[in-house]
Amino acid sequence: MAEFGISMDGRAPIGEIAAQARAAEEGGASTLWIACHLFLRDPITTAALALGATKRIRIALMAMSPYSTHPVFIAMAAATLEEMYPGRVTLCLGVGAPRDLEAAGIDAPRPLVSISETVKICRALLAGEMVDFQGQVFHAAGRRLANGGRNVPIVLAASRPNMLRLSGREADGVLISAATSPPFVKACLDQAAGAAPGRPLRKLGIVYTKIGTSEMEGIDPIRRPIGFVLRGAHHAENIRLSGASLDQTALAAAYAAENWAEVDRLVSDDVVRRHAACGTPAQVRARLDEYRAIGLDEVVIGGVDDARSIADVLAAVRG
Repeated sequence: MAEFGISMDGRAPIGEIAAQARAAEEGGASTLWIACHLFLRDPITTAALALGATKRIRIALMAMSPYSTHPVFIAMAAATLEEMYPGRVTLCLGVGAPRDLEAAGIDAPRPLVSISETVKICRALLAGEMVDFQGQVFHAAGRRLANGGRNVPIVLAASRPNMLRLSGREADGVLISAATSPPFVKACLDQAAGAAPGRPLRKLGIVYTKIGTSEMEGIDPIRRPIGFVLRGAHHAENIRLSGASLDQTALAAAYAAENWAEVDRLVSDDVVRRHAACGTPAQVRARLDEYRAIGLDEVVIGGVDDARSIADVLAAVRG
């Protein structure tokens, strides 16, 4: 049976993190996936608070980008958390959201090379090795981590073919983005697994989830989070495979203008149904079963942003 995790996107006040982490642990979640979104809350601080408030649940630094944080510092953060809370830390690497990087004036050239080099540097440093790495993008030589020798799994956030294949070849797991439809998730997992014959690869996917007393109570609150993700041009194939109709150009313009009425119009009920698990508890369970049937080892529930919602959704999905 697939495990359930909880995604925390960095929007919740930092003072609420401990309660949310405890609700996730008490509800049986296996992992808290703490997002690294530029301009939101710092994931390393958030992870430390969540670990300190709980006893067993794993914490994943989700999609740390080497473009905004150097690979050496990424390894330092993961090793330091693992030093204090052994066996409870996962490191997830990714390029980062293109529009967020652009807003911060950060270029992201050669993503495949950059992520591959980051995996190699982080693995060596976390293992306690003296690194001697001279890559095409990153360099790290003649040093080792003061607190190396840490067993930290490395997961790649991926959605495009080349990055998915890189996940299969070099990572311990692959994480598929939120707002992705079941057909797209299956296509992604097939590509990643195809590049990993004979080696274990943990398969993970984020699913926006919202429970209500009716279907519309679940759908309405999730429109804008889904639209925020789907406005990105790299989600065109995701939308195509889902069968939904969505004008991404108009959606991106509506977000840029903060035209929320237009965002709500563009992200139709049908778009939400095809890219999320929303509605009554029974509807949500049925939809999450579709994602689990695809082969996800862990369904990461997104879109829950307070302790009560976390407790309620975990209780509902476990029946």
